[in-house]
Amino acid sequence: MSNKMNMRLLFFGILLLLAACTKKEVNYQEAAANPEFYHRSVQQITEVIMHDIFSPPVASRIYAYANIAAYEALVPGSPKNVSLAGQLNGLEPLPKPEAGQEYCYPLASVEAMLTVGKAMLFSEEDMEQFRQQLGTEMVQLGIPEEVVRRSSAYGAAVAQHILAWSAKDTYKESRSFPKYTITDDPSKWRPTPPDYMDGVEPSWNKIRPFVMDSCGQFKPSPPTKFSLDKNSQFYKETMEVHVALDAPDKEERITIAKFWDCNPYVSTHAGHVMFATKKITPGGHWMGIAKIATRKSKADFLKTSEAYTLTALALIDGFISCWDEKYRSQMVRPETVINENIDENWRPLLQTPPFPEYTSGHSVISNASAVVLTSIFGDNFAFTDDTEEPFGMEARKFKSFYEAAAEAAISRMYGGIHYRPAIENGSKQGRQVGEWVLKKVRFKKNKSTEQLTTTK
Repeated sequence: MSNKMNMRLLFFGILLLLAACTKKEVNYQEAAANPEFYHRSVQQITEVIMHDIFSPPVASRIYAYANIAAYEALVPGSPKNVSLAGQLNGLEPLPKPEAGQEYCYPLASVEAMLTVGKAMLFSEEDMEQFRQQLGTEMVQLGIPEEVVRRSSAYGAAVAQHILAWSAKDTYKESRSFPKYTITDDPSKWRPTPPDYMDGVEPSWNKIRPFVMDSCGQFKPSPPTKFSLDKNSQFYKETMEVHVALDAPDKEERITIAKFWDCNPYVSTHAGHVMFATKKITPGGHWMGIAKIATRKSKADFLKTSEAYTLTALALIDGFISCWDEKYRSQMVRPETVINENIDENWRPLLQTPPFPEYTSGHSVISNASAVVLTSIFGDNFAFTDDTEEPFGMEARKFKSFYEAAAEAAISRMYGGIHYRPAIENGSKQGRQVGEWVLKKVRFKKNKSTEQLTTTK
């Protein structure tokens, strides 16, 4: 073989080697940007939230900080995106990655999310095992060791910044705040069967809002005035709950109520034996819907993070706004009024949650979530909600996020745990929260063309 031919073969060999190296570098970055890594991380947090039995408001706080951390770790890798620092209350500028160095930002993102999740959940060992497992899977994509080390360290730095921010939101202090005080006033909430638990999170309005100016920014109109007069509006609303399942579409109403139950801790008593069934929280259900929407739309890793983060912000501020009203009005639950004054043998279809009635938490957070998800995916985004399948419920189909939110809201009356005003006014309250989140939060640099807006 001639020297000329040898040189030509050597030349092509070098080209193939360079091409292979280039392809490998592109491939690991693309492979690491698979949004399933993000979905699985959120799902792990959901699983541990259920295992540890966190209340709906506290669960929303965990989702918010974890997803904000994940998003912030992605920002340096996207020239079009901006940090939420300065947009969210009290969030100061985040750490910067080292200039001129290569990072795998999706790896940093899940590292940041899982580190925050681990710090906020009880089952730290489960979170750590998952973090190591997911990290191993991502490293096996061919990410160079120094990039893994650098990216993981950056994700951890972002997480620590977010955790330091979270430490100033009054959550820790609220653990020792006074419990709810029961009175003899028949209009005020009292613990309900079967466990007669104390009121959950009576000081949740002391938690620093993420986007709202204050917990009372979207204060709803007062609930209907309590009255046992059979001609009063309150009595009529109570009777509507009492006979909610005495309807031609009874079976459908039962199915709807159970599908949206989302009670994280339902206790069952049989003689001297008591056992509990753990379920997803209402916020966890809507995080599941965010997953469904991003998967259906084939959203990339960054848009997936944006969708989860915006939903989490709507959830946390929705719970703060709702709980502010719950412990202001302290409205008694239908179960108490009906058992004491109308029918002592009546039982609601669903187990009554342990906190005041007005407004409906499902109505608030479902509508807040519907607003922000509609802004991303459109007003007529049809989807099949299979979030409750692991709990034995068949999937349900919806033509839009607003349709799902409306069903989630009315399900609470079908379940026997809310009067109609809590549903209607709670829905309005939730939409106000969601619209405010959209008004105040942006992910892109160009406000005029890329800021998220409400689609009505």
